[in-house]
Amino acid sequence: MVKLTADVIEQAAQYTNAVRDRELDLRGYKIPVIENLGATLDQFDTIDFSDNEIRKLDGFPLLKRLKCLLLNNNRICRVGEGLEQVLPNLKELILTNNNILELGDLDNLSTLKNLTYLW
Repeated sequence: MVKLTADVIEQAAQYTNAVRDRELDLRGYKIPVIENLGATLDQFDTIDFSDNEIRKLDGFPLLKRLKCLLLNNNRICRVGEGLEQVLPNLKELILTNNNILELGDLDNLSTLKNLTYLW
């Protein structure tokens, strides 16, 4: 497992994706916890956390620019509170192949006013 540090973020692939969004690729690092994302300086529209070991959707600083989070193939079973305050413009959230057992486990996402697509 890799601790998500400012150095990991700096060394990760960063590019303009197919829909012309700035994307940070943190896929496959086996990251257990979302942390230290303040090091991104809110420069990304999309962050790809696919294929990691994340168990809880929380730990975000204020990221006004972030529109899309890819979190498929993790171990997410809980969603933190207050995401609307730190991810105010999140439109797309991909949670495919996680450990979410009941629809009620996603209740904390209801406060995300701009969330349009949830997988």
